Amino acid sequence: MVENGPEVPRTSFAHSFAIQRRVIHALILREVITRFGRHNIGFLWLFVEPMIFTVGVTLIWSALKAVHGSSLTIAAFAVTGYSSVLVWRNMPSRLVDSIEPNLSLMYHRNVKIFDIFASRLLLEGVSVATSFLVLTIIFAAIGWLSLPEDPLKVVGGWLMLAWWGCALGMFVGALSHRSELVDKFWHPMQYLLFPLSGSAFLVDSLPPEFREWVLLLPMVHGVECVRDGFFGSEFVAHYDLGYMATVNLVFTLLGLVEIRRASRNLVPA
Repeated sequence: MVENGPEVPRTSFAHSFAIQRRVIHALILREVITRFGRHNIGFLWLFVEPMIFTVGVTLIWSALKAVHGSSLTIAAFAVTGYSSVLVWRNMPSRLVDSIEPNLSLMYHRNVKIFDIFASRLLLEGVSVATSFLVLTIIFAAIGWLSLPEDPLKVVGGWLMLAWWGCALGMFVGALSHRSELVDKFWHPMQYLLFPLSGSAFLVDSLPPEFREWVLLLPMVHGVECVRDGFFGSEFVAHYDLGYMATVNLVFTLLGLVEIRRASRNLVPA
């Protein structure tokens, strides 16, 4: 007998969503413990690690007096640029070749490839976003950069970059289960994409003919949008979030198709 209203069907969307939420939460906790352990500062490395990378790049660029084609401070340029790189670079890197080591989890009928991917993507997204927020506050407090002129543009650009990282990650991660060559090619590819990602230059400083080719890369639009939100009055931004959303959607669909194909061919260990 049900005392508090009608019972929710066990096959309902709400029931399925509740199960998947618990599964992803458990996988996140497992991933944190596996990666960072229980000793020293533990899970805090989740946020400290990307902060160390970003601060290191900022100090190196400042020491070398790097030229980036604008009057922006090196600290502001590096934080907005390198933090943006970590979003689309770390997410796929965590998903490439991640199915095979987690095959034993597939014995649990509620654990799917998508859940493993989602837990890792959430971890990376939260860690880099937290690092970016904390560094922005600290650098603004010591006078290395100014707070955003338009926070909504910063959030919008950041979310688009996160979507791109998730879409690319799902596609590359599922594809790596099909062939080991994906893992071999992805790592050098991300280093080749880094200098073209917009992190180390402003699109407006490029020759017009080269600018058109660079803007074919979706992450460039996200970086330009983030910088437009921070200091749009100091440079001319070039980006089209509609184009970036289209590319993101295409890769999201490709990723879901590959995940479905990998799930069908999955053989639990």
